[in-house]
Amino acid sequence: MITLKDIAALRLQNQHIACARFMTPGDIVFSLGAIQAQDYQMSKWAMGLRQPALTDQAIEGAIASGEIIRTHLMRPTWHFVAAKDVNWMLELTAPHLKALQKPRLKELELSELAIESSKEIIENVLRGNKALSRKELCAELTKSNISCEGQRGAHIMFAAELDGLICSGPTRAKQQTYALLKERVPPGNKLSMEEALGELARRYFTSRGPATLSDFQWWSGLSLTKVRSALELVKTGLVSESLGGNTYWFSPESQISDQLDDSVHLIPAFDELIISYKNRTAALSSSDQRSVLSSNGIFRPAIVQRGEVKGIWSRAIEKGHVVIKPLFFQKPDKNILHLFEIGANKFGNFLGLPVKIV
Repeated sequence: MITLKDIAALRLQNQHIACARFMTPGDIVFSLGAIQAQDYQMSKWAMGLRQPALTDQAIEGAIASGEIIRTHLMRPTWHFVAAKDVNWMLELTAPHLKALQKPRLKELELSELAIESSKEIIENVLRGNKALSRKELCAELTKSNISCEGQRGAHIMFAAELDGLICSGPTRAKQQTYALLKERVPPGNKLSMEEALGELARRYFTSRGPATLSDFQWWSGLSLTKVRSALELVKTGLVSESLGGNTYWFSPESQISDQLDDSVHLIPAFDELIISYKNRTAALSSSDQRSVLSSNGIFRPAIVQRGEVKGIWSRAIEKGHVVIKPLFFQKPDKNILHLFEIGANKFGNFLGLPVKIV
């Protein structure tokens, strides 16, 4: 019979943190379906954590080349997604996100005509593989008397992303840019609604399992009707276990490896290991959840051992090195401090900086 500790360990493996399986950023993101990415720097570390050979520079290269795309998907928030997945995922999730955005557009006095006019201007100025920041795009919109004041600019860009017009461009002088999606990503094979639902469910349960239907609905942002249909499409290729009145689905190939050790992993903020699930009790006790997840929805970087959160950590770049500060939930012994130091040095190697632990 499966236990919470089993679930925590299997998730650590299936999310490729304890057992790295993929070499490139594109393969890592493809295997997970998507990686939440509103914290840009930390979301790059989410990939580095899953493949120690990767560096921050290598991931920037994958973003610049269009191997991976950063755009708004699912709940909604920023996500990294493999280039070959972005079009069908947008087609699947955008209708729901547009419905969520509609009242806010009305509050901001952004009519359908204003959105369509904005998109036409954006397309014209980005055509020819150009990449511009939101500030630069808003300056172009202002020339045509379309205001970007307050949150108007962010929602104009959001609407253009949902329509598949724009996505992330290369980082320029540490500044995020937008580019035309059709110039960054060649048209992929179109998936039917049924095919898209099945593919999303398969990716989720094989990479995030053991997980429940409720977890999948939270992660995908889709309706209960759609997630039920999605699970029905793939459940014959999965196995299930019951615990505490919940049914957990996962790949039949999942088993706790003999090589799973007590390594300490420095999980980035908003990492899929924690944020992928509506119910996080396998990783976090109820008494510790507030330390990791703030009341306004901010997920802090976590210290994880065998899939369980042992504390939180922070980092700061100072004078050519990275300062890392751990805060354990319980007083750490020498062994866990030693393992934390090893994990911290992996983060330093990813950044190409020496580490100072405070």
